[in-house]
Amino acid sequence: IYSLLHASRKTFSNVKVSISSQWTPSCLNSTAPELRSHLFPNAEEATLFLGTLDTIFLFSYAMGLFVSGIVGDRLNLRWVLSFGMCSSALVVFFFGTLTEWLHFYNKWFYCCLWVVNGLLQSTGWPCVVAVMGNWFGKAGRGFVFGLWSACASVGNILGAFLASCVLKYGYEYAFLVTASVQFAGGVIVFFGLLTSPKEVGLPELGADEDGSVEEDANRPLMSNDDADDDDRNYSIQAADTDNQPKAIGFFQACCLPGVVLYSLAYACLKLVNYSFFFWLPFYLSNNFGWKEAEADQLSIWYDVGGIIGGTIQGLISDVLQKRAPVLAISLLFAVGSLFGYSRSPNSKPINAVIMAITGFFIGGPSNMISSAISADLGRQDLVKGSSEALATVTGIVDGTGSIGAAVGQYLVSLIQENLGWMWVFYFFILMTSSTVLFISPLIVREIRLLLHERRLRMLAE
Repeated sequence: IYSLLHASRKTFSNVKVSISSQWTPSCLNSTAPELRSHLFPNAEEATLFLGTLDTIFLFSYAMGLFVSGIVGDRLNLRWVLSFGMCSSALVVFFFGTLTEWLHFYNKWFYCCLWVVNGLLQSTGWPCVVAVMGNWFGKAGRGFVFGLWSACASVGNILGAFLASCVLKYGYEYAFLVTASVQFAGGVIVFFGLLTSPKEVGLPELGADEDGSVEEDANRPLMSNDDADDDDRNYSIQAADTDNQPKAIGFFQACCLPGVVLYSLAYACLKLVNYSFFFWLPFYLSNNFGWKEAEADQLSIWYDVGGIIGGTIQGLISDVLQKRAPVLAISLLFAVGSLFGYSRSPNSKPINAVIMAITGFFIGGPSNMISSAISADLGRQDLVKGSSEALATVTGIVDGTGSIGAAVGQYLVSLIQENLGWMWVFYFFILMTSSTVLFISPLIVREIRLLLHERRLRMLAE
């Protein structure tokens, strides 16, 4: 589900050069003169508007996430997801394909469509994390969710591949292909998605344990030290509405330990991660003069690094039974990799290697916060009596992250236009450092717990 949603988002970032060319009267524009759009007098203003569209999308996406998380905890997840996928696909088709076929170009119309698209796409992440929480318990959550959260990067790769294959026929066909695939996926989800084990007669998570205690190594990240050891998993979306617990409120979810700190940290980190997502192909084409299709294909390596980073770092966090220290170390390396990538030479192999390393240290922590850590936050002991919390908590974390990303996309276009790409990377370094700063109380707390546990083991020996 989320791979297809991300593929349609990636299409927009992959065809920005073509769109900018179409929206400006230029001698490089091969479109017939009578069919050219004159939305903007030059490419610089077109680029600024593209950044504005990214900001509009992410702001509406962020607002939608806060609502979608609450809706996902109260309605059938299958209905919410299939509606969001199919409706979003239609909006993408109108935005990129139908307007070009009809030669209809209007800034306000584009803005309205992208607001609606952001709201519809926001139904995806909170609901898919909730479904995963229904099927997978605490054991190995860092590894399982780290591997699974690669779905966003896989979607980016799929979107880049589909766009580069049909871009030679016109950018409108890139939107057409990804929108068609996403719509078909929404139909399949409606008829085939199983949102919880109970739908097929399997026991709910923890229902067959008869009070047995899971190993302490598998306790949630945010569990209280004085909590009862009987820490069962609860299904988020129970099919039996008579026994379904009351869903947690929005402000109650905000007050859960760690939610606000991780949300603020994710606002900074998602700004950097989504800037690469939205602007990397454009940067490669604009800064190095590479062909748009080549830049699309090369940008895949950032996502490859993110896939590997999320999986490995999730596994390490499972072994340590702590998340924040792993995040901190990765983000410190991310600062160095950003500095190195800003000085990458005009060489595709070298650029791809440094890009993959950067994706490893930025995309990996981003995947962890949005999936495994969100699941930990929504499953902690304080919400045992109200297990309908995971989609709400995920919506808060991802929604706050998207607000940061939304502001960032406009700032990126503004900084690039006035100061150049080097200052954009300095901005990324500042935001990555701010991420570490926000989670520093959690880092200190978890390091102390690790040292305390180590002392206890030494005394026991």
